[in-house]
Amino acid sequence: MKLQPQQLDAHLKQGLATVYFLSGDEPLQLQESADAIRAAARAGGFSENQLMHIEPGFDWNQLQAEASALSLFAEKRIIDLRMPSAKPGREGGAVLKAYALNPPPDTLLLIQAGKLEGSARNSAWVKALDNAGVMIQVWPLNAGQTQQWLERRLRTAGFEPDRDAIQLLSGRVEGNLLAAAQEVEKLRLLHEPGSLTSEQVIDAVTDSARYTAFEMVDTALQGNHGRAVKILQALREEGVNEIPILWALSRDVRVLTDYSERQVQGENPEKALQSVWRNRQGLLKQAARRMTVEGCRQLLSQCVQLDAIIKGQAPGNSWDNLLQLVSGLSGKPVFHNPTYS
Repeated sequence: MKLQPQQLDAHLKQGLATVYFLSGDEPLQLQESADAIRAAARAGGFSENQLMHIEPGFDWNQLQAEASALSLFAEKRIIDLRMPSAKPGREGGAVLKAYALNPPPDTLLLIQAGKLEGSARNSAWVKALDNAGVMIQVWPLNAGQTQQWLERRLRTAGFEPDRDAIQLLSGRVEGNLLAAAQEVEKLRLLHEPGSLTSEQVIDAVTDSARYTAFEMVDTALQGNHGRAVKILQALREEGVNEIPILWALSRDVRVLTDYSERQVQGENPEKALQSVWRNRQGLLKQAARRMTVEGCRQLLSQCVQLDAIIKGQAPGNSWDNLLQLVSGLSGKPVFHNPTYS
């Protein structure tokens, strides 16, 4: 039976299978799936654990002997088999197939293996393990899947995250679930359960810094170029990741662009500020008075380009481009452009 990692908890609540075969190259999902199976097995009375590492020269007769041996210390036991690759060889494949066709009583076989290549998925030993129990293949997550994973993780931790908080965290970890799990744990230490906003995420990211990305953006909106650049440099020296800095900048640049475009089109520009805290609306209006709509659009284009640079999808130096963006927002563009009227 094939399952997705997110389906495992529901399966375990219904009872344990005889065999679990986990494979893939995403370490956190593999580790947590195996941990969940072992925890459920212990709760079900499997108190003995036999660990086996499959290394070059491993004698597969050990698995056969362990399967046929009676437990001396417990009625139920786990055979925990670790395979760095999903290539047991001809001998290993034959042993695994034989085990799956006739699993011993009161024994749970847990196999953790590397990525299962396409050619191996149709092998006899894989089919036998699948038929005997549960097979879970773990894949690295794309951006959308990472956001879904983060949302489930945050809600399990007691948070009710808004969309921006999830997107910001996702961009920061870039698919690295180990890093994502650490960020969630950090948020649990810093914040009580409940609503979770992007502002709280950025505060957590920069909690050890003397300055914050928000302070830098507000300073730039005030037109204080020198101090804004000073804060940006301090954030760089303190090792703050570029992603939350860009996020804080691009959020306000989008609002400024919307505000300016509404003015040009004869619409009510105040609608662009509906999602902005009241105590910051004055800053954005102040900046909008000295900016042209063409300049706002250019800053927004710079944000898009900088996002690609940070993600390695375009050439360039992220910190140099952040300097250009902060300078343009504060009224002192590094290069001449029509940002200000």
